[in-house]
Formats: sequence, C-alpha cells, structure tokens
Amino acid sequence: MPQFPLLFARRAALAALVFLVWAGPASASDSGPVIEQIRAQGHIVIGHRESSVPFSYLGPDKRPIGYAVDVCRRLAAAVQARLALPALPIEYLQLTPANRIEMIETGRAQLECGSTTNNAERREKVAFTIPHFITGARMLVKVNSGIDRIDQPEVKRVAVTRNTTPLAAVRRIQAERGLRFEIVETEDHEKAVQMVERGEAQAFVMDDVLLYGLASTRSDPKALKVVGRFITTEPLAIMLPKGDPAFKKIIDDEMRRLIFSREIHAIYQRWFEQPIPPNGQPLNLPISYLLRDFWKYPTDQVP
Repeated sequence: MPQFPLLFARRAALAALVFLVWAGPASASDSGPVIEQIRAQGHIVIGHRESSVPFSYLGPDKRPIGYAVDVCRRLAAAVQARLALPALPIEYLQLTPANRIEMIETGRAQLECGSTTNNAERREKVAFTIPHFITGARMLVKVNSGIDRIDQPEVKRVAVTRNTTPLAAVRRIQAERGLRFEIVETEDHEKAVQMVERGEAQAFVMDDVLLYGLASTRSDPKALKVVGRFITTEPLAIMLPKGDPAFKKIIDDEMRRLIFSREIHAIYQRWFEQPIPPNGQPLNLPISYLLRDFWKYPTDQVP
C-alpha cells in the first residue's frame, strides 16, 4: 500500500507543531511600521466589504460577517498573542472595490478581509497572505434569458464592478473578439446585480462564488443563474500593507496553522456548505480540488 498519504500526514502534523512553537512570546524582532501602528492605536483595523457574499458582507444587524471576516478574526487574535497584548479590539472599516487597495496601502486598515485576487500587479502596492479561496469569473444572468456565452448577440450590456480583475478580462475579451457589447462599470456588486434584475444589463461578470452568494440573497434566488466558461482564475487572499516583514510573518504563520490544523476547513464549511444569512440558503460549494491541492504546500506566491 502506498505510503504517501501517511508521509504527508506526518509532514503536515510536524509543520503544524513547528508553527505552534514559533507563535511564542513577542521578541525584539516583532517590530515594524504596521506593528508599531497597531501598538500605538491600541486596536487593529479590519477592512470589510458590503456585499461580497459569503466572504465579507453586512449581516441582518448591519455588522460585517463572512468567511474572510472569520479568518481575519483568527489573524487578529494571532497578532494579539504574538505581541503579548492584553487586548486587541477590532475596528471595522467598510471598503469598496475601488478604494480597498488605497486603504491598505495608506495604512487606513491593517487587513482587508474580502474577496481580493492576489496578483503580480497588486503586489507592487500591497502584500498578500496565503489564498483562502480559488475561483474564476463567470456570468450572472436571468434564468430565462437564454444566455450562456459572453459572445452571444443578445448580450448588449455587461456589468462589471470597477477596479476588479474580471473587468480587465472582459475588456481583453471584447477587444480580442471584436465584440460590440457595452461595458458598464459599477461601484459595487449589489448595483451590478440590480442592473441584471431590472434588464439594464444582460450579464454581470464576477467571480462565480460571489455570483452564487449574491443570487442566494435575492428575494427570488431562482430568478438568476450562473453560466458560461471561466474567464479568469482568481486566487483570493487577505490583503495587508507592504514593508513590515514581521507583521506579514505573523499573518502567514497563522494562515499556515489554520490550514495544517484544518481549522480553516470548519470555517469554510460554515460559509459554503451550511445555511447562511440573510435567507438561510446554503451555497453547497465543497472545497475544490484546486484549493485542496494548493493548501498541501501553502504559499503566498501565486502565478
């Protein structure tokens, strides 16, 4: 019988133990601009989104909830423990796709807990930790529209959220294929969904997991459907400021601990396989083989 599963299990257990040992008391090396900012202000600021279901959105009580928000709360607890702080309150700052990078780059928030793609262009301005999800962009359309391809002549207007990777992909596809649809940029996902519902756009292009989540929150979830081939591949990760290796190490170490201990699996199941607010509808999206394979050797370096 092959020994690879057993060997991998032993390696994973050893790695988890190593990370637990590393997460010891604060030392002189635990300093840097982000860490000193947190110490000085006495709290950590987590940036969240309004409608990135199920990653980061406002619950029925208007407080931020979601998969990425829960992960960020674990990261904040790790920062408190590593810096030996008696307490580290969390302050939440609502961000948009248009301003999220600027808010992290300028230090308004120390963590961005949403659905942001880790790519080379963004890494010029900000840092990322290990991806917590891998997805791809597809289309949200009306269930009776007959649309399942972006190049169909029925597609006259395509809504895409501003300052997102799917927007660049749609522009590229339009130019390469000579397609004549109009691209409408929206400030957030909610406005794009509303455009499809009202017939102001025939399709909304965004990460498919977000589209499933957004559709589940509508008054009639069955009126919309996700269609089409993947336009992009998107490794989603928590964003943090550049220039503080000590802070990034705390975050990366905790992400690896969550993965190797499988704690992140329970968080994932809570948001993707069980009923979630506001309508109590489950997304029924088990962990993909892409994410499972990526988590075997977790790294923040992605293509």
